Amino acid sequence: MKKTGDDLVSDAQEAKSTIEQNYPEMSDHFNDAAGYAIFPNVGKGAYVIGGASGNGAVYENGNLIGYGDLKQVDVGLQIGGKAFIEVLFFETQEALDDFKNGSYELSANASAIVLDEGASRNINFADGVAVVTMPKEGAMAGVSVGGQRFDFQPVQ
Repeated sequence: MKKTGDDLVSDAQEAKSTIEQNYPEMSDHFNDAAGYAIFPNVGKGAYVIGGASGNGAVYENGNLIGYGDLKQVDVGLQIGGKAFIEVLFFETQEALDDFKNGSYELSANASAIVLDEGASRNINFADGVAVVTMPKEGAMAGVSVGGQRFDFQPVQ
């Protein structure tokens, strides 16, 4: 079921709190970014051709400005499914504006930092955007985020 409005914002705030409680150093990224998009429950399933989808809340200077819709199709040998939190940090206003202009796509070679025990959490921005994921349960190998597409809908 697609969540929107208050339910989605509540889930996004809970996801942000979970990340900050488990990884306090991430608070600086939330505070310093021009904006961020939080997708609190991205589902990814695969058997040969895989895909991911999720809905998120988009913030600029800490204020809710809209909603995002994430879609991804992967081709290749993949088996299994996973659920995770995904955050896009926008380093600059220009990067955030690109996202807000409608359809936005991560480059094919984009990669995500996976937050898990003992992992390095140095975040590198590519084209003004950094992607961070956190598994909802257990350990998770790398997540392919290349080719993810996002649609933005401003708050009415």
